[in-house]
Amino acid sequence: MSSYLCSITLGYDKDVKKKTSWFTDFARKSARAAGQPVVFALAAAIILLWLVTGPLFGFSDTWQLVVNTGTTIIFLMVFLIQNTQNRDAEAMHIKMDELIRAIEGAHNALLNLEDLDEEELDEIRADYIRLAKEARAALLQKGAGISREDSPGG
Repeated sequence: MSSYLCSITLGYDKDVKKKTSWFTDFARKSARAAGQPVVFALAAAIILLWLVTGPLFGFSDTWQLVVNTGTTIIFLMVFLIQNTQNRDAEAMHIKMDELIRAIEGAHNALLNLEDLDEEELDEIRADYIRLAKEARAALLQKGAGISREDSPGG
């Protein structure tokens, strides 16, 4: 167990300082701000304003440069948001792995599934689809009150 995880487990998390890089902080704050409805409304209003002013400026090179600059900013924002989503997904994988590890009877083979290739994931998914079908069939045979219409996918 890592020293960080050990310190949290033993209740020493007050002593552990959360140190993140400037980029991580910037990406998180940017993604949070960009996800606000008012930011979307503002961006849509700016685009509409830009479209309306096209005839006023004769669709000049400068007028086009304005939208190109905005496009560049949006392009960079995509990378910031992706960075935040990647970090969030990684944290979620770690949490799920811990739940799988900690629950008795859970299959530890399911740890780190995100590292498998598509074919391996398809094989595992097929096994779980088969198990779900068998479980539904068993419930229907026992008359558990679940009809085909009530069952998922049925």
